[in-house]
Amino acid sequence: MTTRREPTARQLRLAVELRRLRDAAGLSARQAAALLGVNAVQISHIESGLSGVSEERLRRLASHYACTDEGFIDALVAMASDRTRGWWQEYRGLLPTSFLDLAELDHHATFLHEVAILYVPGLLQTEDYARAVFSARVPELTKDELELRVRHRMRRQPITVPYKLVIHEAALRIRVSDRAASRAQLAKLLELSEADHITVRVIPFDLDGFGRAASTMSYFGGPLPKLDTVVRDVPHGLAFIDSEAQLGAFRTRFRKVEAVSLDCERSRDFINRLAKEL
Repeated sequence: MTTRREPTARQLRLAVELRRLRDAAGLSARQAAALLGVNAVQISHIESGLSGVSEERLRRLASHYACTDEGFIDALVAMASDRTRGWWQEYRGLLPTSFLDLAELDHHATFLHEVAILYVPGLLQTEDYARAVFSARVPELTKDELELRVRHRMRRQPITVPYKLVIHEAALRIRVSDRAASRAQLAKLLELSEADHITVRVIPFDLDGFGRAASTMSYFGGPLPKLDTVVRDVPHGLAFIDSEAQLGAFRTRFRKVEAVSLDCERSRDFINRLAKEL
């Protein structure tokens, strides 16, 4: 069995779910290996994403673990059987793996919800805006590294799944570059907000009682709610969150933030007004 050097986030998620099933069944890795007729090292490799697992073995494991959720098992089989080699693979070895993992999440997502407080999200950024954001990185990127990141970000567009964005006025007003770039970015937001599958809603500064400034998130829908993923930007990089309890908390956060935002029409008027002020 081939061992992977660097599992993707999707491969690691499959591994985590299989380990959770085993833990829920109260079995050790050694016991699971005996039931499958393999050694414990192979179970360890499967549960760390270092090795793949065939459909036949996955279904046998699910049976041994007394998992009766057929929809969930089918979803895991689809993950295990996926052989997609997307465009993002061109950047392997050139960009941090988190860039590739985000693009893979985009590809497989059934919907995407985002809350943005300080920056316009990457999927909606203009090239100039993205370049300005990456240019602010410390330590500074070389010209080639900068352009690789910008090119990758543009390749992640366009948005093809149902998409909801709740964005704070701060993110709309902060000029990461100059007036012209800010004006162009607002124009792109307005254009995208007219699409049937894209919703953009604004949280204005003058909203009372908004204590959710730490609610920034990218929420990727999976084939089932328990296979959703939240991505957050943290000081050491990107954090991928997938526990059911935390996913439930982030769903609630999004609903609460969305509930206090302006409706779509008022949000477009708001963005239009900001653009005219520039």
